[in-house]
Amino acid sequence: MFTIFSLGVYTSLAFAQAEKGPVSKETIFTTLVPFALIFVLFYVLIIMPQQKKQKKHKAMLDTMKKGDKVVTSSGLIGAVANLSKDVVTLQVADNVKIRIMRSHIAEIRTGGEEE
Repeated sequence: MFTIFSLGVYTSLAFAQAEKGPVSKETIFTTLVPFALIFVLFYVLIIMPQQKKQKKHKAMLDTMKKGDKVVTSSGLIGAVANLSKDVVTLQVADNVKIRIMRSHIAEIRTGGEEE
């Protein structure tokens, strides 16, 4: 069981550990440098390539025109029948047209590729 004496010892130990001198600037600097390096590494390895990929995809969507053969993100292949700002109408077979979001176009196929 805890006694008043043992609680007093624990609280005095806790205060003794908490009462340290002021933190020097060197300690703060050496603590923050690894975090800064991790952030830079994270930015270079993850964020920059993703931004580059997004810009390339947006440029591809901007160059898309009527008649282009495209592949959707779900794997459907069709020809662009109509374009609007956000929606693309694809002709996937004779008399079969579907509407999908423009952002779901994965790639534009060139004329030499087989379906």
